[in-house]
Amino acid sequence: METNELKRIFFDEHRHWEQFVAKHGKRIRPQVIKEVEKFRICGTMHGGFKLFACEGCGHMKFVPYRCKGRFCTTCSNGETEEWSKVMEQELLTVPHRHVVFTMDERLWPLFCLKREMLKALMDEAAKLLQDWFLDRYKVTIGIVMGLHTFGSRMNFNPHVHMLVTEGGMKADGEFKRIEFIPFEMLRKRWQAAVLSLIRGHLNQRERKKYRKLLDEAYRENPDGFYVHAPKRKGNVQKQLQYIGRYMRRPAISLKRIVKYDGKTVTFSYVDKTDGEEKFETLTVEEFITRIIRHIPDEHFKSIRHYGIYSRRSKKMWMERIEAWWERTKKWLKKMAKEKRVTVRWREKMFLSWGADPLACPKCKQEYFEYKGEVCLQDGRLKVKYAVCETARKRLEEMIQDVSGFQTRQERKKEKESKHQGKKEQGGQLHLLGLRYE
Repeated sequence: METNELKRIFFDEHRHWEQFVAKHGKRIRPQVIKEVEKFRICGTMHGGFKLFACEGCGHMKFVPYRCKGRFCTTCSNGETEEWSKVMEQELLTVPHRHVVFTMDERLWPLFCLKREMLKALMDEAAKLLQDWFLDRYKVTIGIVMGLHTFGSRMNFNPHVHMLVTEGGMKADGEFKRIEFIPFEMLRKRWQAAVLSLIRGHLNQRERKKYRKLLDEAYRENPDGFYVHAPKRKGNVQKQLQYIGRYMRRPAISLKRIVKYDGKTVTFSYVDKTDGEEKFETLTVEEFITRIIRHIPDEHFKSIRHYGIYSRRSKKMWMERIEAWWERTKKWLKKMAKEKRVTVRWREKMFLSWGADPLACPKCKQEYFEYKGEVCLQDGRLKVKYAVCETARKRLEEMIQDVSGFQTRQERKKEKESKHQGKKEQGGQLHLLGLRYE
């Protein structure tokens, strides 16, 4: 039985996903279908696999690929952990603040309707803080930002989470500490920026249609849109562990899915109005509708870097920081120059289960060695690499077992058989005075 409850909801014997596509196919974004199908075969042999063999006893082990998709709950959790470790090396060891920018809930559907506004929303939030620090203190701050489009009930609720340096870099590379951030003033500016952004993306007909809605969002929020930035104690590593789950987590965790009976799904959520845990039951169709809305468009970056953390200007700031060190002989831990440390599959499994996944469980003396792998290409499983013909043969046998595809030898025999038939047919046609091509 499928252990991933979300996979059960989508792909069990009730075939909810197939029915959903048949009913709403024209309205579903192509990227959504692509990500869901990647999720379907994630962790199965149908998506490709690697072959390992024990040199001692000959025992073989096949390790399926993971999809690394943006919809997959399993891969998202692993990516969050790795992202936090990578970011620890790239951030300055200075205090950071977790900042959240939200908006009036009546505006949420407009961003679902016009998804191109989501990147502009992130840029506007970053610009707001960057401009204030630059105008007031003449410093450039660092921002790592994550976009969320979901609330606790999986409703479409676009808002941004930021990790912002408390202070910034002067032109000479010195870091100036600034704890005060005037969030009451920023709330009004943020409100104006969001409403201006929306108006700029509406055509004339749409402006007339949504004019009343935009006016109400302005009039009924006299203090501006909500901006939350509590001070959090601890070093940047602890802050990253805290914020990592906000920036990279999927729309719903498997732990929150309480019940699935084939027709309805019940999940838990925390109501932010009173802080209590509550439950909501939806039909499977409504559940699928809510969750797939949060799959981002292809190539859309839900995490972006600004200011001194911007990929474009990072090298320049490194040079200025190093020059400042030389002049002042002060020490400020720099952004890591080392290559990113990625946690490999073997290390992840060892940390999770406390055992080496490449240790042979049969002879318990030797280790598995890599022998080759199979990839999914143009909808077919094909051998990508094999260390020897024996490994290739075993991989092709597994391809046939998994998908029913013919092995290389069978295809060769079939091709030779067809070629021989054509030759015989060609000889007969030649006797009739016709030429065989």
